[in-house]
Amino acid sequence: MRSSFAALLAPVLAVANPIGIITDGDVPSSEEIQIVSASASGNGCPQGTVTTDLSTDRTVITFGFDAFQVYIGPGTKASDKTKNCQLHLNLKYPGGFQFAIVESTYHGYAQLEEKVTGTFYSTYYFSQDAAATTTTQTSITGGGIWEGGQVYTKQDQVPTASVIWSPCGASGILNVNNRVALTSSNSSASGQISDDDATVAFTQQIHVSWQACK
Repeated sequence: MRSSFAALLAPVLAVANPIGIITDGDVPSSEEIQIVSASASGNGCPQGTVTTDLSTDRTVITFGFDAFQVYIGPGTKASDKTKNCQLHLNLKYPGGFQFAIVESTYHGYAQLEEKVTGTFYSTYYFSQDAAATTTTQTSITGGGIWEGGQVYTKQDQVPTASVIWSPCGASGILNVNNRVALTSSNSSASGQISDDDATVAFTQQIHVSWQACK
């Protein structure tokens, strides 16, 4: 099955879409915000395993993944335990504004035996200032309800001190490096985080805050 990652750039919360934007203060008009182009790279989304669907108004893009899956346990390889997929979004927005990622929400499916932990990382940065990054991290500890497999929803708040702002100008390239990793303190325990169910699999919601350039 295929999972999806979608991004919505209109300055409102889109209830029906996997990814929405929540804004604070003065915001630009939704007609002035567009996704110019997008691509993906990483061992979790090798060439030929990703599809993209860009809305006609160029404010919503959905990535479909066929290979963003991790496994741990007997018979698995070290390379099965962690995968990453980096999304590159070339964004157009009014020159008098800039935005920052302030919150991230994950949805997906995980099946983790006791002693297995799944950790999700998302690192955000703009190509114009690649040295300035902010990373959210959240984990699921196996056993209990996770042993039989569960849909998950995890939310991370970006600390105020870690917020980074997009360049002031008419465009910016936002990079979102998503990584999933499995670890275990029991070599015989197993687990997986996969995209088996397309309706609940890997999606992410990004909340941003806008401000006028100073």
